[in-house]
Amino acid sequence: MLACATILRQACGVSVPPLTSAEDLVWRNLMRLVFLLPRALGEDLERTCGLSATQYSVLMHLSESPDRQLRMSDLAGRVSLSPSRITRVIDQMSADGLVERRPEIRDGRSTMAALTAQGMAALRVAWPHHLQSVRTLALDHLTDQETETLGKILERLASHLGTTG
Repeated sequence: MLACATILRQACGVSVPPLTSAEDLVWRNLMRLVFLLPRALGEDLERTCGLSATQYSVLMHLSESPDRQLRMSDLAGRVSLSPSRITRVIDQMSADGLVERRPEIRDGRSTMAALTAQGMAALRVAWPHHLQSVRTLALDHLTDQETETLGKILERLASHLGTTG
């Protein structure tokens, strides 16, 4: 694999050094995890609770917010969706009775997404299933020390991307 990278580097005139064997192992497995774990968690949520991973994330963030509501733009940032995509998600969730739209009380210019009682009930049903799935697919395969170390590493990497939690 590294020989191929060297050949490509030379052919393309790239001055960036190739990944070391250790870096290549980390990068390839991180990319596998980035694609496979969210898909597996989402499929489990869908199968057990009828919620998409995005819907679960919306319910979770609203449940943790003051008055169980957030500005649409803030919610979009927390669930890593574009403003137009969060609008479509909230429209569908609103039609399903899980959330409702409200004008922002202070200035009326912003739209809030608010968790309904039905949405909270759906989250209460989904949460233990999701927690079990997270444990089964990921956390149960790590020691306590590995979990602590990995948490710090991932936090540091995410902070460079400007993510919000």
